[in-house]
Amino acid sequence: MKVKTILVSQPEPKVENSPYFDLIERQKVKIDFRPFIHVEGVSSKEVRTQKVDLTSYTAIILTSRNSVDHFFRIAEELRFKVPDTMKYFCQSEAVAYYLQKYVVYRKRKIYVGKRTFPELSPLIKKYKNETFLLPSSDKLKPTVPAMLDDLGINWKKATFYKTVVSDLSDLRDVYYDILVFFSPSGIKSLLENFPDFEQNNTRIAVFGNTTVKAATDNGLRVDIQAPTPETPSMTMALEKYIKEVNKKK
Repeated sequence: MKVKTILVSQPEPKVENSPYFDLIERQKVKIDFRPFIHVEGVSSKEVRTQKVDLTSYTAIILTSRNSVDHFFRIAEELRFKVPDTMKYFCQSEAVAYYLQKYVVYRKRKIYVGKRTFPELSPLIKKYKNETFLLPSSDKLKPTVPAMLDDLGINWKKATFYKTVVSDLSDLRDVYYDILVFFSPSGIKSLLENFPDFEQNNTRIAVFGNTTVKAATDNGLRVDIQAPTPETPSMTMALEKYIKEVNKKK
């Protein structure tokens, strides 16, 4: 069956040159964007129950923009004035750049990884005498704590925000040719919102092995998968599939 409509379970890209917009133009398909999950901050009271004393830490590990926002939110709620001496270890340049929303960049000690957490680890290791706090979501990849333990540093994880299923009830009678997922949480959201969901002719596209597993474990048929050597991005995988099915008579 030909593809005319696609629903991507993420917010609409804010950049004009997104490959999704190129895909719309080239393949003449309609693409809608809708986050299937969203982030909600936990209360300062909940943070206290995790036995987190912000005055005890000399360094903060920041893995995402959410971790930046919620660290400073909790600090404000607890009336903790973040000292100028605090060190910030940011997973990527994007996270470090976002940190400027809260601190004067040139006056702070900020250490930046290239993109992934393993690339940040050597920087953390250089400062093993610091006391590190990792403000994170409730859905932290298990590889991250394992890597920090291997570094032999003094660190603590604290849940500052949670990944929550979004309300998609308005989509109950809306049908798409392809649904696109990027995390197991997205699959969970689909099935919680629509427990009677039947795939039928709906194609499902997934990014990453954990998302593939979540889909197949829940009895869904995966029709499009990325990354692969041939299609390293989701838009490339979608375009390859659309070209194949839409040219058929």
